[in-house]
Amino acid sequence: SAEPFQVAVREDNCIIVSLEASDVVSSSSVYVVKIAGESKNYFFQFDEFNSTLPAPVVFNAKYHGLYYIVTLLVVNSNMVSKSARSITVLTKPLPVSNVSIYDYKPSPETGVLFEIQYPEKYNVFTRVNISYWEGKDYRTMLYKDFFKGKTVFNHWLPGICYSNITFQLVSEATFNKSTLVEYSGVQHEPKQHRTVPYPPRNISVQILPINRNNWEEHSGNFAEESFIGPQEIMRKEKSSHPSESPTEIPAANTSAAWLDEPSNSSEYGTSSQPSWWSSEAESSEGEEEFVSAASRDYEATDANTSGRATAEPPPFLPVQMVLTWLPPKPPTAFDGFHINIEREENSTEFLTVSEDTHKFVAELKEPGKYKLSVTTFSSSGSCEVRGSQSAKTLSFYISPTGEWIEELTEKPQHVTVTVLSSTTALTSWTASHESSGNSTIVSVLSLTCQKQKESQRLEKHYCTEVNSSSSLIENLVPGAQYQVVVYLRKGPLVGPPSDPVTFSIVPTGIKDLTLYPLGPTAVVLSWNRPFLGVFRKYVVEMFYFNPSTMTSEWTTYYEIAATVSLTASVRIANLLPAWYYNFRVTMVTWGDPELSCCDSSTISFITAPVAPKITSVEYYNHLLYITWTYGGDGPDLSHSRMLHWMVVAEGKKKIKKSVTRNVMTAVLSLPPGDIYNLSVTACTERGSNTSMPQLVKL
Repeated sequence: SAEPFQVAVREDNCIIVSLEASDVVSSSSVYVVKIAGESKNYFFQFDEFNSTLPAPVVFNAKYHGLYYIVTLLVVNSNMVSKSARSITVLTKPLPVSNVSIYDYKPSPETGVLFEIQYPEKYNVFTRVNISYWEGKDYRTMLYKDFFKGKTVFNHWLPGICYSNITFQLVSEATFNKSTLVEYSGVQHEPKQHRTVPYPPRNISVQILPINRNNWEEHSGNFAEESFIGPQEIMRKEKSSHPSESPTEIPAANTSAAWLDEPSNSSEYGTSSQPSWWSSEAESSEGEEEFVSAASRDYEATDANTSGRATAEPPPFLPVQMVLTWLPPKPPTAFDGFHINIEREENSTEFLTVSEDTHKFVAELKEPGKYKLSVTTFSSSGSCEVRGSQSAKTLSFYISPTGEWIEELTEKPQHVTVTVLSSTTALTSWTASHESSGNSTIVSVLSLTCQKQKESQRLEKHYCTEVNSSSSLIENLVPGAQYQVVVYLRKGPLVGPPSDPVTFSIVPTGIKDLTLYPLGPTAVVLSWNRPFLGVFRKYVVEMFYFNPSTMTSEWTTYYEIAATVSLTASVRIANLLPAWYYNFRVTMVTWGDPELSCCDSSTISFITAPVAPKITSVEYYNHLLYITWTYGGDGPDLSHSRMLHWMVVAEGKKKIKKSVTRNVMTAVLSLPPGDIYNLSVTACTERGSNTSMPQLVKL
């Protein structure tokens, strides 16, 4: 019944080993503790003792969350050791130091991203214990799929406030069919997070003419719900600051004449009814009122306008707007709905209704363009209030005659652009039969303009988006690339954009290509470009027979970046003498794919031959033998444009002799006793070159 030796782990990660009386076998024996678990084993000997047990052995464990095997060894007088017994202990992992919680962007309604920070060196753990309150229910779970301290939860409920979120590192070890578990402490600040609620469903709006005679009768059709009067309409500002004085409430925006609400709140006293809105909703009779009274800033708006001269009211009959929706899909936790009403893009009203309200009625007293959106919000609990994403924004237009124009949802299909000329193009598309009477907006943007430096831009008209009601696109620039988007329009309402269509205008090419020879091996090309045109670069190419590869093909010689200059030139060197060349200059655009023009901008030229060199002159039996060389040792003239040699001896009379190009010697019959000036000329179709003259006395 005696206790064996004791092993304990202190908070400072020290392992304490105590020897008990039942472990003492003989006073002559030595008692040693073996501790295994790290990369090497440690041995500690208890102090010698007689009647009193020795002091405990203290081992400072390096690793947190690692299991250690502590073995008691008894060594007798013959130095024979015997293992008495072993105990396994598990140290506690170090705690998490910091926690961050983010929305999981693909699904913020059900997913969160956890990021935890903890000491990594000498800290071992197998799983993470996550504890939190899900509303009023406590949850805890073990999770192991953390990668670099991050993991994604994608099974939370939408709109719920999750509070007191804590993380504990858990270390586990199994030894002799028993499992040891140790949890780290909680040192980080507990977190809270509210998931995003789902948006309402099936949002729809109707515009009805108001019949004053049966208005009350119409209201009574909804006996199970009461109209939302001024006591049931709440602005966001007022709900956020219920104790603030009226002067601290944000001022009303300038939408004071387009929505009308009956005003019978006692808070207003005898102030006149605001002239710009009326709203109603339905809830069960006797239900607790959800929202506070309308803001005082409506009264201020009336006060500011009461002193002005009354203008003649426009001939517009108010209409009734009925906005309906269904609650978000379950299991969303939510506390109400936000209604956002925007008129003419500069006047906005933000209203809040209770969670069991699914209908909102308002009287619109002014024509114009309206945008409506309904979102869900969740506010219960200690977490911050969060609203849903806007599932759908409704747009409509009320004309001055009271006509209701619904939101355009159709986008033009099969948009095509046909290039008519270098400066004009025609856009076409298809639409449904219902939309055939709608007008359109054709939006054109140059994709080329943004690729050029501003100082080098050769076009400027479509550098920013240009909208037109005509399908004919004018003022285009040759060489530019454009993007066209088409919208359907009905009144001031604009539908969704079509798929963008890209088209390019082929450049017009250069003009006045001119060649200036600079001798047998070099030329200068010069050209002009049209004033109207945009391009990326000039490409200078040449075509000739290459004696090295024995092929003839077009090869790029040089590329010149585009500039605003109307004239450009380039020097081409290292040409073969007496050789046929064809030169071409094209303009290449910025588009993708690139367009170029034009292959017809070419000029051909035969380079001049080099001058031959007379090497020997001999006179024998009234015959003059002349020999010469051309362009180095043994040139191959089989592909040269050399035609023949012209040998001239000029004395008292002038003697000429034509020699074929493959022969570089000639014999002239000359009488003795005269002085001649000898020369040899290399001749091509378009030019010639004469050797240095040589004076000969016969």
